[in-house]
Amino acid sequence: MKLPLIISAILLSSCAQKIEINKIQEAPKPPEMSELVTSEVNGQVELMTSINQLTFAGKRSGEGYFSADGYEYIFQTERQDDNPFYQIYKMDLETGDLDKVSNGVGKTTCAWIHPDGERILFASTHLDPEAKQKQQDELDFRASGQTRRYSWDYDENYDIFVKQNGKMTQLTHEKGYDAEGSFSPDGQWIIFSSNRDGYNEKAKDMTQAERNTFSKDPAFMMDIYIMKADGTQVKQLTTYKGYDGGPFISPDSKKVIWRRFSVDGLKAEIYTMNLDGSDKKQITHAKVMSWAPYYHPSQKYIIYTSNKQGFANFELYIVDIEGKHEPVRVSELDGFDGLPVFTPDGDEIYWTRKKDNNDVSQIFRANWNHQSALEALNLN
Repeated sequence: MKLPLIISAILLSSCAQKIEINKIQEAPKPPEMSELVTSEVNGQVELMTSINQLTFAGKRSGEGYFSADGYEYIFQTERQDDNPFYQIYKMDLETGDLDKVSNGVGKTTCAWIHPDGERILFASTHLDPEAKQKQQDELDFRASGQTRRYSWDYDENYDIFVKQNGKMTQLTHEKGYDAEGSFSPDGQWIIFSSNRDGYNEKAKDMTQAERNTFSKDPAFMMDIYIMKADGTQVKQLTTYKGYDGGPFISPDSKKVIWRRFSVDGLKAEIYTMNLDGSDKKQITHAKVMSWAPYYHPSQKYIIYTSNKQGFANFELYIVDIEGKHEPVRVSELDGFDGLPVFTPDGDEIYWTRKKDNNDVSQIFRANWNHQSALEALNLN
């Protein structure tokens, strides 16, 4: 999931029939365990144990999610010689084999596997007439030796697609950034984020100050939307000026969890609401950047990322789903640790990690102690 433009500069940025395209296997390199120190809860029990690195190839890998049976993992990664942007890959967690899902053109992000295991959802700009030119421009820039801070691109050509049996179906057609989508666990809905109101008829209602802000930061008009799994019955759920994004639907398919940033993009909190947009509740109140929330399969608590320890040090935290208990810190690692997800059985955690002074992000995993998490949050 992505961050508003103002803060993403210092950070990173979510099939039964095999897709036999560009098959690769991750190199079985040993993780640097000496730098991965697991944390303790109340000084006694570790929540994450046996930490190791899952991906090694490419400049960046991150934001991965599981199939319903837990055997496949879909994520985004920069590893093509002719395309410097993220493409979508699916990993067989038993063999380590990779299948490229996206077509290799343009930018992609935020992939998800439907509960039926046959449909894959992701956002892509491959229909942008300038997609290949943008690839070459970025390759030329990097080849020149110039550098710039990494920032997420809210490209207005992003649309949401579903791939099934090798066929790609476009679900969104609005001008603007349509991405950050995922299926509901019951398979009926897609929740996603869009800044289309900055481009459509509603844009005329913006003040001049709002237009100026939007021109500099497209995340300013990001809102949460929901639609049926076939792309019909689109409904807008938030109308807040400022970023609302990174939504997921709860394990019981009844609630939505997401992150809301302040208008200036400097702070963020975790929120929940019903599928119809009612009963919006703020869960965290740390007044820092708390984002990338994800439900544990038990639906007893939420894991998320926060820079409570410092602007550039993002760590993992858990909090109960009502926000009634004090959040508990999970990780104690250098650099950026974010975008955490649990395996469907709730016994493991995967997340995106970037070490201090290192522009390379990769995916890591660890065993998860659910009972200790319940005890730490006083939920027993």
